[in-house]
Amino acid sequence: MRTESTRCCVVGGGPAGMMAGLLLARQGVEVIVLEKHADFLRDFRGDTVHPSTLELIAELGWIEEFLRLPHSRMSDVTVSIGGRAVTFADFSRLPLRCPYIAFMPQWDVLDFLAGKASAYPSFRLLRSTRATELIVEDGRVAGVRADTADGPIDVRADLVIAADGRHSTLRDQAGLEATASSPPMDVLWFRLPRRDGDRVPFFQGGKGALVAIDRGDYWQLAYTIPPGAFAELKTTGLTAFHDRVAGLAPALRDRVGLIDDWDQVHQLTVRVDRLPRWHRAGLLCIGDAAHAMSPAGGVGINLAVQDAVAAANLLGPVLRQAGVPDAADLARVQARRERAVRVTQAFQVRILRDLYPKETGDDTAEHVPPIFTAFKALPPLRHLMGRFIGMGVRPEHIEQP
Repeated sequence: MRTESTRCCVVGGGPAGMMAGLLLARQGVEVIVLEKHADFLRDFRGDTVHPSTLELIAELGWIEEFLRLPHSRMSDVTVSIGGRAVTFADFSRLPLRCPYIAFMPQWDVLDFLAGKASAYPSFRLLRSTRATELIVEDGRVAGVRADTADGPIDVRADLVIAADGRHSTLRDQAGLEATASSPPMDVLWFRLPRRDGDRVPFFQGGKGALVAIDRGDYWQLAYTIPPGAFAELKTTGLTAFHDRVAGLAPALRDRVGLIDDWDQVHQLTVRVDRLPRWHRAGLLCIGDAAHAMSPAGGVGINLAVQDAVAAANLLGPVLRQAGVPDAADLARVQARRERAVRVTQAFQVRILRDLYPKETGDDTAEHVPPIFTAFKALPPLRHLMGRFIGMGVRPEHIEQP
């Protein structure tokens, strides 16, 4: 058994984990990040970088370099239903340096953060290292045990940050149980080739709802369905699925047949949950490990990043001064972030759900959702929505070390 020791062990190399590790190392805190995969290359992960996250990267002084990475930009969110289009969110008036959403493959974002973090001598990233259990001594989390290609490893730490996602192993190990809300939809991810001249709306409602993200040489597509409806959809056959997609995006009708096997369609079972308590002695959960978000609005990544910033701002000084964060320190992180999570989840589950079909046969083009009508009648709402989606309920800012 190999043993490593550090001040903070971050489990999970996603947006929350990488940002937390980077910001703690920037303060001079010794930190090890454990990432279970050998690299960050995974399809169909959240790829929206919202204005609030772009502002954080600007505060770090890296925005020009970051924006040289391949990406596309969206300055407003337009929803199309039944041939009518309404702008739901306009980011153009945000008091930020980048008033738009950047669509960038998540692996590029994570590689960028990992590269910047590696410049700090107190930062280490251990890839192909899967955390399997907590090390608990005298009722306090004292580290994690993990599997690597070279055998098991114990990572001893004064603080463990669980950023290992909505299926968090550490959350379960710690006995922290989430309360769940009813999710508004499930999502089927797939891709189709893109051609010059394609005109595909970002969000098209009708029989289901289709979100289309321009990836340059292909479309990354998300078809939303009622929760648990994938098995029923499969029984109707691929031809019926092709017709549904083509009905929402006629420009793609000539290539939907390239989806010739359900294995090319990847299901995301949406979970919306939240831990009543994000911590126990020696352990703090952030991001999806603390609160799984619906993909509605694409805000999950940005909330996770803001959790990481708050954790680094509040706990970094304690760790830097050789202290051990106590229950009150960990509770301050939850207290700062919890209201933003509650409000955002309520908005996703209770308001945005009207944009998505509740039954397999629903057609929002025939039964126009009230929220669509409201935004059409009251255009100023688009700026309020732009602030809510683009900046969040409680934007975080990076404190100088």
